[in-house]
Amino acid sequence: MSGGPLIVQSDKTLLLEIDHPDAQACRMAIAPFAELERSPEHVHTYRLTPLGLWNARAAGHDAEGVVDSLIKYSRYPVPHALLVDVAETMDRYGRLQLANDPAYGLVLRALDRLVLIEVAKSKKLAGMLGDKIDDDTIRVHPSERGRLKQALLKLGWPAEDLAGYVDGEAHPIELAEAGKDGRKPFTLRSYQREAVEAFWAGGSGVVVLPCGAGKTLVGAAAMAEAKATTLILVTNTVAGRQWKRELIARTSLTEEEIGEYSGERKEIRPVTIATYQVLTSRRGGAFTHLDLFGARDWGLVVYDEVHLLPAPIFRFTADLQARRRLGLTATLVREDGREGDVFSLIGPKRYDAPWKDIESQGWIAPAECTEVRVTLTDAERMSYATAEAEERYRMAATARTKLPVVKALVDRHPEDQVLVIGAYIDQLHQLGEYLDAPIIQGSTTNKERERLFDAFRTGEIRTLVISKVGNFSIDLPEAAVAIQVSGTFGSRQEEAQRLGRVLRPKADGRQAHFYTVVSRDTIDTEYAAHRQRFLAEQGYAYTIVDADDVLGPSLPSFD
Repeated sequence: MSGGPLIVQSDKTLLLEIDHPDAQACRMAIAPFAELERSPEHVHTYRLTPLGLWNARAAGHDAEGVVDSLIKYSRYPVPHALLVDVAETMDRYGRLQLANDPAYGLVLRALDRLVLIEVAKSKKLAGMLGDKIDDDTIRVHPSERGRLKQALLKLGWPAEDLAGYVDGEAHPIELAEAGKDGRKPFTLRSYQREAVEAFWAGGSGVVVLPCGAGKTLVGAAAMAEAKATTLILVTNTVAGRQWKRELIARTSLTEEEIGEYSGERKEIRPVTIATYQVLTSRRGGAFTHLDLFGARDWGLVVYDEVHLLPAPIFRFTADLQARRRLGLTATLVREDGREGDVFSLIGPKRYDAPWKDIESQGWIAPAECTEVRVTLTDAERMSYATAEAEERYRMAATARTKLPVVKALVDRHPEDQVLVIGAYIDQLHQLGEYLDAPIIQGSTTNKERERLFDAFRTGEIRTLVISKVGNFSIDLPEAAVAIQVSGTFGSRQEEAQRLGRVLRPKADGRQAHFYTVVSRDTIDTEYAAHRQRFLAEQGYAYTIVDADDVLGPSLPSFD
């Protein structure tokens, strides 16, 4: 079809013309199966990958729908070979199935006998498969269920896991929709209900929702479906205590039924909330706390911020394949490239709600994203030019020239509560002193963090300077402005998390503002462009302005 916004190329890249009137509809149509690679102003580049297509298939999209979307929005005829490849790639998912046979236990069953013959000969599966039962079925050692799925994915034949789950130890859990502890009554939003239904129908997998869209409630509703003991894994103690508060307020659970397993406490209860840090801490080279996974007969394991899952948790999750597993995240992007392990071991993507969809329904705040470019002083440019390559990003990201720009941005929003977020501790201390604002960093005690977060929530503190601890699950609904001064190089997942800090809907419907302050003509600008890719995929456009536009006293506000 001529005239469409999309150019589909035989190398599996998709070029989307952003200024085309159908660009938004096209973006929504291709988002479930295509990954954004580059997002300059006018043409965004997406790529089709096997994992993206398999995730789409597992989430209920079929090859016919994917092909129809490509043909519908393409400006030129779509290469026939690409359409064939899309259909054949998606068809590879589920040609092998893991199942529980009443007589033989766990088996690998083929819908295509030749595929089974092919993979059975692979050295990568050595030791995972047992005896051949018939031409279409081979026994599988139950302990190898997870590792077998990992290996099959790498061979290009992702198995559909139909082997089922143990119920685990029963424990009564209900949603308290009528209200509890003085909270207003609530009902699950339609997308939250759809997410739980899609997860439960699939048995295990990942739910992708924007920050601020209520992922904790999705977890609580999944727990109410399971009605079983639950292990919840979180990024840090503060996030764990937020989970506990929400579960007490939104479910029938009491404080006594929920345990905290962290650096400070080691409680194992019917619902236990553990931090990734304590589970991956070592003593004498051994992971001393991984026994927690076997401490109870868990019916459900919830992985909060699954895109941050540490490698040792993957290894242990391979042994948990008989337990239902729910991954929650705002983005499946992993900077370590281990999306395939999430697919194999936690489960495929079961539900994904586009950020702009949730925004249009009023459940997250509309956001304006602005990149402010500062010009380094001659002295800073000289230091940058003569620095070793590995030091250049730190120097550009922490340039003192950024300080007055940050203060001007804070002053532009006198009625709003502002988060200033950075990656380098010395820079954060400079900012704290310059803005006369408190700082939260890794060494800040949990007690002090919670005191400062509470003061921010009540409005006692208007500006808070935070380190990378602000990337994770922190519930600060009053935050309306985030100013990013430095990051973890070009991390897309970090960008998504940081924008998410200001997306909670505001009582008066105010717009959120997300600023990134970068040093022009340096690697800082390159990394910023890379970080913005994920948000561009979600439909957010960045406006680029000069620092002088911010510092100029007579110029109008961005509002």
